[in-house]
Amino acid sequence: MLKLRETARLGQFEAAVDAALVRMDERRVMERIWSRDHTVWKDDPSEIANRLGWLRSADTMLERLPRLAALTRSACAVDRSGPCFTCVKLLGMGGSSLASELFRETFRGLSAGHALDLTVIDTTDPSAVAAEADGLDPAGTLFIVATKSGATVETLSLFKCFMNVMIEARGADRAGGHFIAITDPGSSLAETALKHDFRATFLNDPNIGGRYSALSHFGLVPAALVGVDLRRLLERARAAADACGADVPAAENPGAWLGAVMGELARAGRDKVTFAISPGVESFGDWVEQLIAESTGKEGRGILPVARERLGSPEVYGDDRLFVHIALEGDTTHDAALARIEEAGHPVVRLVLDDPYDLGGQFFLWEMATAVAGHHLGINPFDQPNVESAKVRAREMVAAFVEKGSLPALEPTYSDGGIDIFCQHVAHTVGGALKDFLGQARSGDYVTLQAYLRPTTETSEALDAVRIALRDRTRLAVTSGYGPRFLHSTGQLHKGDGGNGLFIQITAGDPDDVPIPDEVGSGDSSITFGVLKEAQAAGDRQALIDAGRRVIRFHLG
Repeated sequence: MLKLRETARLGQFEAAVDAALVRMDERRVMERIWSRDHTVWKDDPSEIANRLGWLRSADTMLERLPRLAALTRSACAVDRSGPCFTCVKLLGMGGSSLASELFRETFRGLSAGHALDLTVIDTTDPSAVAAEADGLDPAGTLFIVATKSGATVETLSLFKCFMNVMIEARGADRAGGHFIAITDPGSSLAETALKHDFRATFLNDPNIGGRYSALSHFGLVPAALVGVDLRRLLERARAAADACGADVPAAENPGAWLGAVMGELARAGRDKVTFAISPGVESFGDWVEQLIAESTGKEGRGILPVARERLGSPEVYGDDRLFVHIALEGDTTHDAALARIEEAGHPVVRLVLDDPYDLGGQFFLWEMATAVAGHHLGINPFDQPNVESAKVRAREMVAAFVEKGSLPALEPTYSDGGIDIFCQHVAHTVGGALKDFLGQARSGDYVTLQAYLRPTTETSEALDAVRIALRDRTRLAVTSGYGPRFLHSTGQLHKGDGGNGLFIQITAGDPDDVPIPDEVGSGDSSITFGVLKEAQAAGDRQALIDAGRRVIRFHLG
């Protein structure tokens, strides 16, 4: 990690970064961050003073390893009747799920001890929910319900659905033993866990925001259950924290240096941080995407993270990119492509990991760097002021459905081949509508595909193909995300940045819907997952339009 600066090639931006590092030392920025001085970012301490618990997460969680080890032993215990549990399903969104997914994808098969198979359920797509419910092994399944606030609508809807499934299969007196809660002290989920006699409840440090929570209970409880060596992971995180310490000069401090690079290059127009990551740890890109997007996209500014993009030739990139290479030792997957990109004059930062456990250090490094980048951009990296707008619109639509039995109708601009097109200009074909929409693009813009569809390998591959085709044709950065998942990650950037995005919504009907129980143990249902997903898509579309964003929607029928 200490070689981070030595292996980077910043070209013409080197001088600006060096000057920024000098100013950081003059202003004692790193010292003030570690002393939890909110004025590093804003004069108002709101959502800063109570969001810095991540600085000491590794130390705190090392003290709590015995309880996590005990949980793993009990969950994986073997007696005459066989394993207690064989799999764990995490119900959560955004900061409550992305680190867990990373641990599953990265450490699957690497554990030498107790381990469960983990599935992350972070969707409201009824087909996906039904598939999980239909394939459930009630006796062998453990659930984690993870939400900081205790009020995340998607997580609570999933909980009520699966709790009812477990009550029917295991009985009301035994169902709670299949559930674990991770939440903040005093949340409604903590009360629910007590009421239904959950197997365990883990109360997180309330001074840690969701996207900074990978090294807290939100990340480490699932990590323990999939067999990650938590002590080894946390020791790497502590080493990174020491390297980013208060008394380390900014030029030698990897967190200060990387944050200055991100912030200063964004100020110079290089605000698309494009990640090329070794296949063995590629899921890190999904986690860092939320961290950067939700932390920096506000007040008309923002840094767009571009993850899981297949690298292209230099000519398909505009002059708004900063490339970051995160490689496992010995992996050369992206070397040739990045060499050509660097030769073409694009700035490139390189990080080398000894093994996957170095991700513990990467968690802390990128949290610190993102906080430092916020300082350079003059924004608060710990709040999310625009997230609520889409939620408000979605709640309004759900309320209308409960009252009238239907969602507010949207009239398509045009229909072509069974696909309804919703846009703010005249369109007569799908191709024509897309061409006209992309014709609005300006230099420095980006395109985002928002897929309110069932997450499948085939759909993801199709979205990736569209991403690359659009990038190669427009030379714009193109990202994609499944709804409503992206609302808890990149959604803040979409509505909070300088209006640089062009948003392509892709929706479809749900022929087989799944009801959301009004209450645990009740068969009554006011809405379905399909209605909730449609309300979220329509709500986010309206929130984007309200914010002056450019949006087009294709409904596949």
